[in-house]
Amino acid sequence: MMLVEVTAPAAEALPVAMLRDHLRLGTGFGMAEDAAETAALAGFLRAAIATVEARTGKVLLARRFRLRLEAWRDPEGQPLPLAPVEAVERVETADATGVSVVVDAGLYRLVPDMQRPVLAPVGAFLPAVPLGGFAEITLRAGFGAEWAQVPADLAQAVLLLAARYHEDRSFAGSAGALPFGVGALIEPWRSVRVLGGRGNPRGRA
Repeated sequence: MMLVEVTAPAAEALPVAMLRDHLRLGTGFGMAEDAAETAALAGFLRAAIATVEARTGKVLLARRFRLRLEAWRDPEGQPLPLAPVEAVERVETADATGVSVVVDAGLYRLVPDMQRPVLAPVGAFLPAVPLGGFAEITLRAGFGAEWAQVPADLAQAVLLLAARYHEDRSFAGSAGALPFGVGALIEPWRSVRVLGGRGNPRGRA
């Protein structure tokens, strides 16, 4: 499986002003200084967002992703590794030579779920993946395009973590545990890793 982020969060969607207020930083020191500080704060926010998303499996700001699979985990319904998924925009299958075919959108549907959204077939099974080929799913995921649409506890976790990165530059590259407050905020959102089993992929009762 290979997951690629096709589009990044828009710069204007990042809560730079909120982080600046949280850190009690001033402005007006000059255009160059303010621009450099804004860029640095945006970088800390992107790093914090990436960390929170990796720990929870939740996409905070909406954007497009592409998922490539060598085979369906379950042809009765393919679990998707991100949530919430807004839409599946395109599904393709490709043969061993790389020649791809767009799958008719009438042959599949999205089963939304905050923990494990699923690409489900309209019929019995998803279209077969050619031997030696792959399937590629293009999807849009995220709570929304604006920071106000991010759940409050996840938004607060990002601000706390970005502030930690700002205050301790060495922490940003640390592989250690998250600060306690951040971990407590994101814990209810952490995904339950159940993709190894078949479970109930098509949303049946």
